[in-house]
Amino acid sequence: MGNEKAKKRILTGDRPTGPLHLGHYVGSLQNRVRLQHQYDTFIIVADVQTLSTNFDHPENLSADVRQVTLDNLSVGLDPDSAKVFVQSMVPQIAELTVFFSMFITVNRLKHNPTIKTEAGQYGFEDNMTYGFLGYPVSQAADILFCRADLVPVGEDQLPVVEVSRFTARRFNELYAPVFPEPQSLSGDTARLVGLDGQAKMSKSIGNCIYLSDSPEDIRTKVMSAVTDPARIHRDDPGHPEICTIFSYQQAFNRDESPDIEERCRAGTIGCVACKKRMVQVIEELLGPIRERRARFEKPGVVDEILLAGTEEARKEGGRTMEMVRGAMHIDYFHPGGQ
Repeated sequence: MGNEKAKKRILTGDRPTGPLHLGHYVGSLQNRVRLQHQYDTFIIVADVQTLSTNFDHPENLSADVRQVTLDNLSVGLDPDSAKVFVQSMVPQIAELTVFFSMFITVNRLKHNPTIKTEAGQYGFEDNMTYGFLGYPVSQAADILFCRADLVPVGEDQLPVVEVSRFTARRFNELYAPVFPEPQSLSGDTARLVGLDGQAKMSKSIGNCIYLSDSPEDIRTKVMSAVTDPARIHRDDPGHPEICTIFSYQQAFNRDESPDIEERCRAGTIGCVACKKRMVQVIEELLGPIRERRARFEKPGVVDEILLAGTEEARKEGGRTMEMVRGAMHIDYFHPGGQ
């Protein structure tokens, strides 16, 4: 393929639609921090994809791009190891999106499960924009512009990675073997339920504990979270399998969770005591994150990191596009171009 990479490469990231929460942490953030030194890591702040659903409010992106970057840095992402970059500032991604769109069929996009689900969520079934329909093509370009080998994703994003795999395979068949077929990499923690117990943590629903929440916010949110509705008195036998707070015990307090489960079922620990322990556990997690955040919040630090990461992404994108244009025989003025 040429220009072989010394390490396998990861591409992952976030749409900047507001602050990140504990669901993001267990679903992807802790995994990317763990893997960042093992792999050549690119972290995309996908502002263009945010416009696929928020095209009428681009004025929020400036603050949101910096917020999402700050959240990533605060959980332990090392800017000396991971390249954090802004999607719209890497022109090779847009160029690659156009080339891919020439051979990806509309039928394939319309039947993508993620597109169908999200179209229903946003009410786009009968009024879908070109950019929204082409979201998987754009995401394929995000992944393949740096020739990523692995893409850490949640279960709901697996169909999008499959489009990227198909795109790489189809390009290689049509032109030349430029791209690896990226593999999905899933974390070991299930989706985190929201404070209301009805759905996953979601910024749009407002049932989240944010990574940037204060100790007071955490206490208020945890103490008001839904638990087992069948428990009226402290010594009533509990059903931890349906309790929101117990699911958090399993996610963040694994060593103690078997004992808490046993005591809950026996009615020897009440919901208030369980919640108070969870407040402590979450504060133990978010305390160090808060301290790192304060270091990166100094004026200009986040911008400097984004500019450096974006420059590295552009360089890698340039290498990829040189290979792509050569494979497609459209490097007209390159030495040897036809």
